[in-house]
Amino acid sequence: MTPAAPADCVLDGHRARWLPDGDATFAAMLELVATARESVCLESYIVRPGEPAVSLLRALVGACQRGVRVQVLYDAFGSEGLPAGFFGPLRAAGGAVRVFSPARRLRLAFRDHRKLLVCDARCAIVGGHNIAPEYVGDGVTRGWRDLALRIEGPVAGALAASFEAMYALAPMSAAGIRKFRAVVRSRPHSAGAVRLLTSGPGWPAGELSRALRFDLGSARAVQCMAGYFLPPVRMRRALHRCAAGGGVVQLLLTGRSDVPLARYAAEHLYGTMLDGGAQIYEYQPQILHAKLIIMDDTVYVGSCNLDRRSLSINYELLLRLEWPELAAR
Repeated sequence: MTPAAPADCVLDGHRARWLPDGDATFAAMLELVATARESVCLESYIVRPGEPAVSLLRALVGACQRGVRVQVLYDAFGSEGLPAGFFGPLRAAGGAVRVFSPARRLRLAFRDHRKLLVCDARCAIVGGHNIAPEYVGDGVTRGWRDLALRIEGPVAGALAASFEAMYALAPMSAAGIRKFRAVVRSRPHSAGAVRLLTSGPGWPAGELSRALRFDLGSARAVQCMAGYFLPPVRMRRALHRCAAGGGVVQLLLTGRSDVPLARYAAEHLYGTMLDGGAQIYEYQPQILHAKLIIMDDTVYVGSCNLDRRSLSINYELLLRLEWPELAAR
């Protein structure tokens, strides 16, 4: 007998569910696109040919044919190998596609590292999955280990507005930058138990880092799952203070990496982190790519790695969820 799927977590007008691997995430994305009635906004750092991109493209074309407004945004650097005509069928069906920062001179400076699907400004999926074959699977026997969150409620409107800002900015033209600034100024403010945090040039400076450090300052239990782990000094000190004060700090890092240099850099921190009281585990079955932090009853999930590029340079997004049931799940 197949076990029943766990019930959604509900809080403050939001409904959320964990998507624990690539298979679950891409199935949920296809379902959302297939049921969208007004709009579909898809944003990804990497898009590569093959699955799941082919199935998603087919679903996006179908949405256009139903009269749904479809917009796709992907990063030029991350998706450099994508054939120029890949999204041709979507454009032919009436969909809109933009490439973030197409000018080569800008690609090494900053990137759109975000991963986001928003449908009808009411339901969204956020997490670490790029749209590429290596993310397909259960994360144990095949495919990289990642996770995502499906969430319905008011924060989806903030996510849709965030997408519109990035979509306006993508060409890096003077007009696009002006529109980006206007959208940022008028974006819906997310507050309370469910908040959207963004980073990158033009978004509120340091918002994401400050929120993380604030919660670390009072946390008694910290659980962090990170494929790339090289936090700034102030964040490392906050982790040390938590452990030194009797708290629990557990780090689940990758035992296998697609970027060996990043893994070696993380290993250089192992000695000081262990001496400071942290527990370190390495995920072995597949490459770990997930981005998840749980501090007591507060969850952070999204596209942001714990390194300087994500926290200070790239365009990123995290959801901050002060949600005990979700944290327990």
